[in-house]
Amino acid sequence: MNIHAQAATPAGTTDAVRAIATDLVVSGSLEIGAHRPQDAIAAAGLLPAGTPVYVNHLPRHSLADTLAGLVAVRKAGLEPVPHMAARRITSREEAVRFLERATAEAGVRKVLVIGGDTAQPAGPYDDAGQFLKNGLLARHGIREVGLAAYPEGHPHISRSQLAEALAEKISTLTEQGIGSFAVTQFTFAPSRIVELCADLHRRHPALPVYAGLPGPTSLMKLIQFAQRCGVGASLRALQAHGLATANLITRTDPTDQLLSIAQHSASRSCPNIVGVHVFTFGGVEPSAMFMNRWITR
Repeated sequence: MNIHAQAATPAGTTDAVRAIATDLVVSGSLEIGAHRPQDAIAAAGLLPAGTPVYVNHLPRHSLADTLAGLVAVRKAGLEPVPHMAARRITSREEAVRFLERATAEAGVRKVLVIGGDTAQPAGPYDDAGQFLKNGLLARHGIREVGLAAYPEGHPHISRSQLAEALAEKISTLTEQGIGSFAVTQFTFAPSRIVELCADLHRRHPALPVYAGLPGPTSLMKLIQFAQRCGVGASLRALQAHGLATANLITRTDPTDQLLSIAQHSASRSCPNIVGVHVFTFGGVEPSAMFMNRWITR
């Protein structure tokens, strides 16, 4: 990650690596907040038609609250992908109503299903796997489902449990005739993503992976999101190097992370990485501009 404007790119960066980085961005995605459907227009002005744009499902929002954002994404010529946080779904009926409207009004065919880190489930679903087993996605014409993957592990779930749960989810979706892909949490250490993707390739050779990147934002906001998302190990590494002083560093940029991932993709150590997913932290336009610079190279 570039912390200073003059930061050097990773050693060994070649034109071939830069070309792969461009391909990863072209095949990539970003996200907008459910409360900001207007961000779809800003993204559409910078990204190719059909780029997947995820609409988040935060604890303060119901699934219905995300519909305006999904419709705005579709109208802007991009592909809407709703987050569905299992533990935040209050009832099977809420999920059915949402899927009926999301598919009819926004043409949704792809969703990202996550557990949703709430202390107590708001309804009948304890985790993403339990929600997937109800068969609602297949009945409403969903063709692909994204599943979360964690380069630094999960603060409340062991790595062995994560691996077992992911395998079960993939099996459930396969039985329902639905494709699956993984989206990784962001990290400040690209090596964590590389290690995770290599492990996923061994366990699930056909599983496409989208590597999570932290979009350009202020360091303070980045640290806040890292603490909230459980990105602990690499955050501690940043702080150990004195990079937590917000008044010394005003912006961060994911270019070095992107090039590092592309470098491993070029060496075929991570053949399952098919794109990047940019976490925008509320700053959609800077993230879309970052993607645009690579797309228009």
